[in-house]
Amino acid sequence: MKNFTRKAFLKTAAATSLGVALPWSDTIAITKNEEKQAKPSGVKITDVKAYAPGSATYIKIETDAGINGWGEGDHESPRINAMIVKELLRPVLIGQDPFDSGYLWHNMFFEGFEGGSTGFVPGAVAGVDNALWDLKGRLLNMPVSRLLGGSKLEKVAVYGSYGRKKGNGYKTIDEMVKEGMAFVEQGYKTIKARMQLYDRGRNPEGNYTYECIKALRKAVGDNVDLFVDFNNGYTAGKAIELGLRLYEEFNIKVIEEPVSSMDYPGLRQVVEALPCDVNAGEHEYNKWQFRDLITIGNPDCLNLDVIKCAGITECYKVAAMAHAFEKEVMVHNTRPTLATAASLNLLGSIPNAAKVQEFSGMRPELNLTQFFHNSLKFENGFLYIPTTPGLGLEVNEKTMEKFLVK
Repeated sequence: MKNFTRKAFLKTAAATSLGVALPWSDTIAITKNEEKQAKPSGVKITDVKAYAPGSATYIKIETDAGINGWGEGDHESPRINAMIVKELLRPVLIGQDPFDSGYLWHNMFFEGFEGGSTGFVPGAVAGVDNALWDLKGRLLNMPVSRLLGGSKLEKVAVYGSYGRKKGNGYKTIDEMVKEGMAFVEQGYKTIKARMQLYDRGRNPEGNYTYECIKALRKAVGDNVDLFVDFNNGYTAGKAIELGLRLYEEFNIKVIEEPVSSMDYPGLRQVVEALPCDVNAGEHEYNKWQFRDLITIGNPDCLNLDVIKCAGITECYKVAAMAHAFEKEVMVHNTRPTLATAASLNLLGSIPNAAKVQEFSGMRPELNLTQFFHNSLKFENGFLYIPTTPGLGLEVNEKTMEKFLVK
């Protein structure tokens, strides 16, 4: 390992890597000749490792500076995501300067482009990209939100998000009501029930969505906002019919993904027909898809997912595009650890974060807190933007190492 001190690195990085004025305590002398060309940070990536503990995909980036970065990628089929990182993405990063993360993102995304611009590849890129941001924050001793520009946002209200799937079956309406009430009792002012239809509404239990929301509204009262996620479950006509009924009878505030994520014209029909907000975006994996989602489907708010949509780098660009179209960002996030940390840092850097954001709680059934020495701050229905270096979580590397994908 080369000799390295944070102070020496900060001097170099301040002059070269960020291109912005930072409040360093030491004056950096730069000659006229030195001003004409940027210098590398002096840090090199030495290894990229992937971990698949069963219900998550975590990525570690090691450097010759002795400082590491951690990120989370898509949780669908973690071992597949881990192998994409190992086989496709790792060779792109070895020996590179982590502050060239935009260049590295482009190379990673298109290295795997033939394998798909949606789904597994951007989900794997997300893990590496998020780890790069964590690494840069740790090298500079700053939270990622500030590296991205900062927005002075200190905390965000969150809504309790939960689905009806239960093992190989589905929860009863009574179970859905009980779970919703548990969020309310923790201080949440908004809850979202995810119907997880995916089969275009062919439900053997009858009109589950309507009956579930009816029971929820009765249980939580009128002072709790209700969101409903149709999870791509209906045709445009059926979504409009049911959406109107839910709005008129139960004062639904938001309906999410009412039609197939591939049916942008159908989505636009629903958006134009319903008086409540209609959100979408969790199944868009890059800026090009979001461009079409906005211009064709025109949802009221975008659901970005930092572990699906190719990481913080890409999501920051999408958020800027959304801002240009006067749309807010409501992160899609059902994972309690590094995904939430990355989401919060993104929200803490943009001007168009929605007033309430998705959070499913710590989800003890996933058993993920064992991999971290600390947790994010949650209080009275609010999550706080991390203020410590990087993404804000400290990894228990001894426990994590058991799940290294070799």
